[in-house]
Amino acid sequence: MTWTDERVEHLKKLWSDGLSASQIAAELGGITRNAVIGKVHRLGLSGRAKAPSTAVPRPRKPRANAPMFRAPRPMMRGNTALAALPVYEIEPEPEPEPIENIVPIGQRCTILELNEDKCRWPIGDPGQADFFFCGGKTVTGLPYCGYHSRIAYQPVAERRRDKRTVRA
Repeated sequence: MTWTDERVEHLKKLWSDGLSASQIAAELGGITRNAVIGKVHRLGLSGRAKAPSTAVPRPRKPRANAPMFRAPRPMMRGNTALAALPVYEIEPEPEPEPIENIVPIGQRCTILELNEDKCRWPIGDPGQADFFFCGGKTVTGLPYCGYHSRIAYQPVAERRRDKRTVRA
């Protein structure tokens, strides 16, 4: 479909009469509503003034004299994954250095002496003659004694903290 001079004049007349773009498209035939809107825009036809509303504005509800309760809003809204964490002025107390567990000679065992009741924590260099396993009483369900279990199974936060200090 091409815009002939007659069709453009007919479009201008229908537009000034206040017909909608859909109605104009139906009147002209073989054209879409969007094509009408595009042509009106390219021609620079003014927007039509809206007819004054015949409806009476509805009355507003009177406000109560009591103050409105508003729920407190969170301090941050939206995605806070990359938001800065609050900085606290309190310095955490340094944790005491773990005292090295001294394994009594009678408790020490070789790999041949290990069983389910003995701690399997290796001590020393396996290539040296003085290498041994802890041999202490194990914690139920774990392969190590209480002391070596605390070393082996640290909470995630402590492991991350220790890694940060190593990198620095």
